Amino acid sequence: MNSAPLRAAFAALLLSSFALPAAAADAALIAAAKKNGRLTWYTTLIVNQFARPVADAFQKKYGIRVDYTRADNTETNLRIANEVKAGRISVDVFDGFGAPALERAGALVPFVPDGAKAFGPEFYDPNGLWVATNVYILTPGYNTQMIPKGTEPRTFEDLLDPKYKGRITWNTNLTPSGAPGFVGVVLAEMGEQKGMDYLRRLAAQQIVGQRIAARAVLDRVIAGEYAIALQIFNHHAVISAKKGAPSDWIPMQPALGVLSVFSIVKNGPNTDAAKLFLDFLTSAEGQAFFRDADYIPVDPKVPPLEPSLRPDGKTLRTKYFTPAQVDENLTKWSDIAKDIFK
Repeated sequence: MNSAPLRAAFAALLLSSFALPAAAADAALIAAAKKNGRLTWYTTLIVNQFARPVADAFQKKYGIRVDYTRADNTETNLRIANEVKAGRISVDVFDGFGAPALERAGALVPFVPDGAKAFGPEFYDPNGLWVATNVYILTPGYNTQMIPKGTEPRTFEDLLDPKYKGRITWNTNLTPSGAPGFVGVVLAEMGEQKGMDYLRRLAAQQIVGQRIAARAVLDRVIAGEYAIALQIFNHHAVISAKKGAPSDWIPMQPALGVLSVFSIVKNGPNTDAAKLFLDFLTSAEGQAFFRDADYIPVDPKVPPLEPSLRPDGKTLRTKYFTPAQVDENLTKWSDIAKDIFK
């Protein structure tokens, strides 16, 4: 899988010192959104860390209420698909790793805010059906009390050390932030033959699979149930460490990079308010909320609070997958993981 164009685009975006400023929403959109008066947002983002503060800020700025519901990407997409099928759509906008099935069903509204256009075409769908707001970098995380800093595994081969047998965990959901995503990045890096051979050797480590979110996997590592978690969001380890948890992440080369995107649902009750919300999130003001929540903003002029979280191609090299690439390969990666890591 060739992710070179996206890597190059993200590198150029990081180095850019002249990105266009995000334009303010036009008066007509603001007026139409205020007539809606509210919107419903299905989110995969952490409520206290991001969803509540950004919803409150948007309401304060525009007087438009934001009702939000949090779930993981798979559950969110399924819920929206059921609403579309039933013809009773409650949601206006949602985020996650993308929803190609909803795209194919014609269930999304094309909209790319001016601020997002300034980031470059690699960060929004050619048909305008999704817009990237932040980047997720998936790496191993570990308990720093169980594995002292400086002794943690730094490479894929290091994970094969017998001392880690039975002490590694990941989630087995159909998501890049779990076993399928790890399989994907290994195959993309090593190729099919060498990658499959490596995965079979790794299976001897008796990795513990859990049907929980990546955040919950890291929490169990922090609690001391396991020493290492694979495919956690690197910023989650930073968030926990700031609160005093024995948590850190490993810049294992390469990490998996996935665009976190927003889409607007067709026939939602508050489409104009959803458009204004997306405009807000891709503005400098909105991108600062991602930064302040320890996420990795797309805007190159809004660096993450912890600069090391953002890939630089040297200390942290990353393979990026677009929503379409994830959709095309995720089931295959999941099937491989189920077959090898029984």
